[in-house]
Amino acid sequence: MGVVVHDIMNPFYAEILRSIESELDRSGQTFILSNHYDQLEKQRTFVDTLLQLGADGVIMSPAIGTPAEDIIMAEGNGLPAVLIARSVEGAEVPVFRGDDAYGTGLATNHLISLGHKRIAMIGGTDQTSTGRHRYQGYLNAMEAAGLEVLPSWRIAGPRTKQGGFEAAGQFLALKDKPTAACCWNDLVAIGLMNGIARAGLVPGIDVSVTGYDDLEEAQIATPALTTVWNGQREVGRRAASALLDKLNGQQVRPSQELIKPELHVRQSTGKPKERT
Repeated sequence: MGVVVHDIMNPFYAEILRSIESELDRSGQTFILSNHYDQLEKQRTFVDTLLQLGADGVIMSPAIGTPAEDIIMAEGNGLPAVLIARSVEGAEVPVFRGDDAYGTGLATNHLISLGHKRIAMIGGTDQTSTGRHRYQGYLNAMEAAGLEVLPSWRIAGPRTKQGGFEAAGQFLALKDKPTAACCWNDLVAIGLMNGIARAGLVPGIDVSVTGYDDLEEAQIATPALTTVWNGQREVGRRAASALLDKLNGQQVRPSQELIKPELHVRQSTGKPKERT
């Protein structure tokens, strides 16, 4: 099997990979791993290599800009594909991912229930289905509560701890002083909390922060991070199982299967506090 993801150093993908490996082990399958770092040509080279090696199939978290034709070509050449975490419009293959819009809605509604009205959304990009769906979940929750959403409250781009840390200055400098930040993932949230602390404020008291994915690090962060469990181990297990079923000649529907996220409330969120 081949497995290609954005970056295995991201613990989100590491957790998915662990469950893929466990599922494939039960069937005596091994896999080759590649990072594409959102470089489309790197992903194409890996798929070409799999075809040359006569691999049995591929599990993909597709790179930004992946056209449906690339996946159709792989399938047409005898390389069954299953997608994880991200979807590609027009690619008629099974997709397994968390329900990102619903999950970000959980985090945003939690902040609203605490009394927050000025909530920023930090991280992600509209170039991926994940980024679009998570931002839409935030928008839906804000609009349903009758709350204003200013364009400046979306700080797009960050996807790493370093990115979250660097975004802290921009977030804290916002003129309307949002009292909370709904972050695109846990890495961004932890980086943002470090940046907030570096500025002399206390995350969870002066500014509330939510993450997404519920990585192991979220529980031991300071403060412990309120976040959304995204079912990554279940995503990996179901994706590997579906690919094995395809190889065994079973009918697998080319549809999206959404894992229902869960909100895990910890110490990084509290009632709003106005900053002078």
